[in-house]
Amino acid sequence: MIIIKGKGVCGGVAFGKLELLMKDTNPVMRIRVDDPQKEVKRFEYAVDRALSQLKRLYEKATAEVGEENAMIFEIHKMMLEDRDYLDSVISNITTQKLNAESAVAITSDSFAEMFSTMDDSYMQARAADVRDISERVIDLLTEKEQRTEKSETSVIAAVDLAPSETVQMDKNKILAFVTEKGSGNSHTAILARTMNIPAVISADGIMNPSNDGKDVIVDGFTGEIYIQPDMETVLKMQEKKQKNDEQRELLEKLKGVKPVTKDGKEILLYANIGSVEDMSAVYANDGMGVGLFRSEFIYLERNTFPTEDEQFAIYKDVARKSLGKRVIIRTLDIGADKNADYFKMPKEENPAMGVRAIRLCLNSPDIFRTQLRAIYRASAFGNLAIMFPMIISLEEVKRVKELVAEVKTELKKEHISFNENMELGIMIETPAAAIISDILAKEVDFFSIGTNDLTQYTLAIDRQNAGAEVFCNPHHTAILRLIKTVVENSHKEGIWTGICGELAGDLSMTETLLAMGVDELSVTPSLLLPLKQKIINTDISKL
Repeated sequence: MIIIKGKGVCGGVAFGKLELLMKDTNPVMRIRVDDPQKEVKRFEYAVDRALSQLKRLYEKATAEVGEENAMIFEIHKMMLEDRDYLDSVISNITTQKLNAESAVAITSDSFAEMFSTMDDSYMQARAADVRDISERVIDLLTEKEQRTEKSETSVIAAVDLAPSETVQMDKNKILAFVTEKGSGNSHTAILARTMNIPAVISADGIMNPSNDGKDVIVDGFTGEIYIQPDMETVLKMQEKKQKNDEQRELLEKLKGVKPVTKDGKEILLYANIGSVEDMSAVYANDGMGVGLFRSEFIYLERNTFPTEDEQFAIYKDVARKSLGKRVIIRTLDIGADKNADYFKMPKEENPAMGVRAIRLCLNSPDIFRTQLRAIYRASAFGNLAIMFPMIISLEEVKRVKELVAEVKTELKKEHISFNENMELGIMIETPAAAIISDILAKEVDFFSIGTNDLTQYTLAIDRQNAGAEVFCNPHHTAILRLIKTVVENSHKEGIWTGICGELAGDLSMTETLLAMGVDELSVTPSLLLPLKQKIINTDISKL
């Protein structure tokens, strides 16, 4: 028996034959051409065909895995229509007199390198996307066939999987995904979680040709892959799979059950989402509302600032689709590990400590005012609330409220309807905000604790630094004391406190957080039902 250790990104246990997907590794030939304009036309024709393919893939994915997950093909379409990308390829053709295939490959490598060196894991995952669209165009230029059909069920292994490859596969024949590369934010991982297919990434050695066709067990919980397992392992993993299947059935029965502890306290159980399309996952997992709508994705997926009307359309859509459920929109949180070139932010020595989130908004009031107007206009169509990130002082809160008052006055003068009493909250992400939470609680309607940044700033550890990860303990006594202080101060002023960071989904900490008096937990939609089960089995009075 061979055991390969990777990183599990979707829980579950799968048994089957291992099928290695070996990509064509023939290099693209670099050829000097006499007629660059002819190559440009070849490239443009291939792009048109690729866009047609992406349209069909979007329609297929929408039918199979929902509009939310199909959006990757809309993003691919946008990337393929991006002027910078197209101009780069055409420039390589015309200035270097290269064949279209090699010009696309050069641009692909350049853009992928740019994305992969970014600090933000979301943007790093875009490196795979730019390679995917480039490979699609190259395949069309070379008239290469893509293999997508499978004859029987198997565990799929690959160096990495592009979203287009996973969507084109027959889901009924896939038992699990295993890749040598990839990230937890890759679309393959996201699709695996959506389809509830066990998935493991960073499984070094899985693509050894000798593994092809062998019996395999994939443990998506631990990230372990057993090749040619012995009988003891088979029996142990069969038992684990049976327990997991039974657990899933029990969780489905919790839909419609209120998240109330044994001693009668109802907890607000909300979801963290990044787009309107994610609302379907909130409903599918019985979420009571949205505790964090990451508005920065509206900015990150564009090449220019979104207009007020563009933002209004998105916020209005999510308000209507919420069907009366509260949706808390976090205002623009750009900076640190999330950046967009068109903001033209200066290079910072330590961006995590720099001009980000509310600091950027207060430094650029026109950008901030545009977003506030869009949210307030949308508030007439549903139960919206706003929260402001990275607050460190009372002065910041008062300046924010002044801008809000100005926006409301403008809308009234323009006879535009909005919710006059929309809730305003702040994120507690810094020790400073936690320590003065008694003062801040007098100014707002709720707190939402962002434990990811609170951990980073309290422990003085860069959460993007893999080398320091062993020292980054989100259960640290200092962090728990800060959370307890925030909850107590909020309750003294009659407002509620929630948690929207990773700690909210840490089931080993649920009882501790409830004992502290936390009122709301906001997690990724897939964690809503497991968290609900934990809540209803907890008796706070006995903790």
